[in-house]
Amino acid sequence: MPRLALLGSATAGALSPALHRAAYRALGLPWTYEAIDCPLSELGRRLDECRAGAWSGFSLTMPLKQAAVPLLDEIGDTARQTGTVNCVTARDGRLIGDNTDVHGMTAALNEVLPTAEEIVVLGGGATACSALAAAHRLGAGTATVLLRDPSRASGVHETARRFGMRLRVLPWTAAPEHLDAPLIVSTVPPGAADGLTTGWRSGSGVLLDVVYRPWPTPLAVAAHRAGRTTVGGLSMLVHQAARQVELQTGCHRAPLSPMLAAVDSITSDATSIR
Repeated sequence: MPRLALLGSATAGALSPALHRAAYRALGLPWTYEAIDCPLSELGRRLDECRAGAWSGFSLTMPLKQAAVPLLDEIGDTARQTGTVNCVTARDGRLIGDNTDVHGMTAALNEVLPTAEEIVVLGGGATACSALAAAHRLGAGTATVLLRDPSRASGVHETARRFGMRLRVLPWTAAPEHLDAPLIVSTVPPGAADGLTTGWRSGSGVLLDVVYRPWPTPLAVAAHRAGRTTVGGLSMLVHQAARQVELQTGCHRAPLSPMLAAVDSITSDATSIR
């Protein structure tokens, strides 16, 4: 029976198991999916187990998304362009890596924003690279990335270069000056952007905050009160998980409704902003 798992740090509260298990039930597949804490030092061993047939695939979260790339046998175009992998599928003893975060982010943004010319990204890690790719799919040619240590921006520089995007990397202290952007994506962990709640002026635009728990975040509340359309990380999470299910099971279209229902009761107390 195929076994799959989420690998990464602090996976105990992750919603991925609920999403994937709901999809398998709806598809009539007797597959299993669990969450396993996996430090960087154990990633190679887990991937070797998968290559040997002990696992059928993995979902990857931080801090494994970039470290996995050179350890795989093949990666898809989006994974190559962003330098990040969050989905691993075993096929005939080979491990195929894909990036479904870009699909999830693009789908979540498409619900409120059909096109974008530029993007402001808070954070500069693996998810920031996916944000640049998603913005490029929406038509953006210019990006501003704000992070605490601009010297650690090699990943976003490389991603922007691959997509031909004009990129500015600025220190985090400059973030309040860029809150009027038409599209802002926060890729930082819970609490990391709480200091940006006072710099918002009334206006329009979209904020996607990839955090889904706790929700709403102080950043999202501040943006909403200033007139911005806010999108939480749950929408992105569900769409990227659905794409993983399609890649790993071979189904034509993942059962989104049962997947949404599976996490609805868990998150229903924190899906709105007032």
